[in-house]
Amino acid sequence: YLKRLKTTKAKACLIQKQYLSYLNKKCVPIIVDDPYLAYALISNLLCPSDESNGQIHQSVQINSEVSINGNVQINANVIIKSKCVIKNNVIILENSVIGPDVVIGIGTKIMSNCVISNAELGNNCFIQPGVVIGGKGFGFTPEHKIEVKHIGNVKIGNNVDIGSNSTIDRGTIDSTIIGNNCRIDNLVQIAHNVNIGANTIIASQSGISGSTKLGNNCIVGGQVGLAGHLEIGNNVKIAGKSGVTKNFPDNCTIGGFPARDIRIWRKSIVKQYKNLK
Repeated sequence: YLKRLKTTKAKACLIQKQYLSYLNKKCVPIIVDDPYLAYALISNLLCPSDESNGQIHQSVQINSEVSINGNVQINANVIIKSKCVIKNNVIILENSVIGPDVVIGIGTKIMSNCVISNAELGNNCFIQPGVVIGGKGFGFTPEHKIEVKHIGNVKIGNNVDIGSNSTIDRGTIDSTIIGNNCRIDNLVQIAHNVNIGANTIIASQSGISGSTKLGNNCIVGGQVGLAGHLEIGNNVKIAGKSGVTKNFPDNCTIGGFPARDIRIWRKSIVKQYKNLK
């Protein structure tokens, strides 16, 4: 965008010091180390998060075994089933079904039409509309189609954002685990006993098969598929539309199908293109 700085009609610009000479004199420079971070912080100032109004709508159905802490907002037509704990400052919007066996941490917000059972949610999470957490996983004997019962749960850390219409299945015996500060986009499927490390980002339409472990600080592009029982290291980046069929160590960037080192994948694509010509 450097060329556009000369002609921009913006009143002010978040900009790093080394790029000041590109900015026209009518635009006020706001010098920052990281413009994108500064923009994100400003957007939060201009659009602050909703705060609980502490009111529970008269249409809400709450089981007698439920514990609700202070300043909780629960909107119309919500159902809260047995053995749930709703902690301080939680917001639950219209038509969601919570429980049984759910703990919702302080300040977490659950949007409309969510179904959450057999799960522990940390503090300050944001669960967008239509999310399903804690349903049974995809498990049965292939020949006879005898279902494998799922009796585990889902454990979600603090400050996790889960996008609309995503699904996270409960574990078979143990837990499906989502680490702190993860960001999960819309339409993502996370199967039973998956373990996702802290600070990992997963883009839309990705699917992670059962018992796969994804490390900390990973980035998963859109429409990525991961096979089951894999171990993916920390700081791994996976290009969009990749199919991951084997384990990968820390600090690598992979792509393609079957996924491999992205430099090798790019070379193979160039070679295929040349052969077509």
